[in-house]
Amino acid sequence: MIPLLMLEDEARIASFVRRGLAAEGYDVTCLATGAEALEAGLSGDFALIVLDVMVPDMSGMDVCERLRAGGVSAPILMLTARDADEDVVEGLERGADDYLAKPFAFDVLLARLSALLRRGNGAGVGKPAESAGIGSLTLDRSRRQGCLHGKDLALTRLEFDVLWLFVANPDRVHSRERILSHAWGADADPLTNVVDVYVARLRKKLDHPGAPKLVTVRGVGYRLDVGTKEAS
Repeated sequence: MIPLLMLEDEARIASFVRRGLAAEGYDVTCLATGAEALEAGLSGDFALIVLDVMVPDMSGMDVCERLRAGGVSAPILMLTARDADEDVVEGLERGADDYLAKPFAFDVLLARLSALLRRGNGAGVGKPAESAGIGSLTLDRSRRQGCLHGKDLALTRLEFDVLWLFVANPDRVHSRERILSHAWGADADPLTNVVDVYVARLRKKLDHPGAPKLVTVRGVGYRLDVGTKEAS
């Protein structure tokens, strides 16, 4: 698990991001005040720090500056609704490594965090793939088309987006939070059951011999298996 400190005073966003990051292998310490985040950041050993700028008692920028002054070298991502150029410049000048404006897609947050972890080792970010496939299932992102055994699956836009996440990341368990953010955006209601509805619809379209199966990982989310297991 990757230890991550997050300062976020909006309970709904904090809960959504915390659950999603936990499912992606992060050990998240989520705090609602700048004072708590400053104390935790100075005393803890975190691989990454995510700071919301707009918190009541102490801005994320102040927390960032004080953490740097206290010798904290962990990468810091500023998370805020303010994305004016001067705000971005101020955040970077006060010690932040990156800046992400709200609302944001959860996948973008994951990509930014991964990039911060990779910095210094020469790793780069490649061009997103335009096609992906598992066995007899193929997806073409440029045409937003899915085919099974050479036949068009007639996927809707959201069905394609959900299925792409699984096919592009085979055998990986995806939390409901990550699926929801990937297809519907970070502002989607985390209490909705729309993910389960779309998984059920995709299971019907993939219900053919030898086709990959969407398998439930209880208490976590879903995984796409290559036609060897039945969906539960």
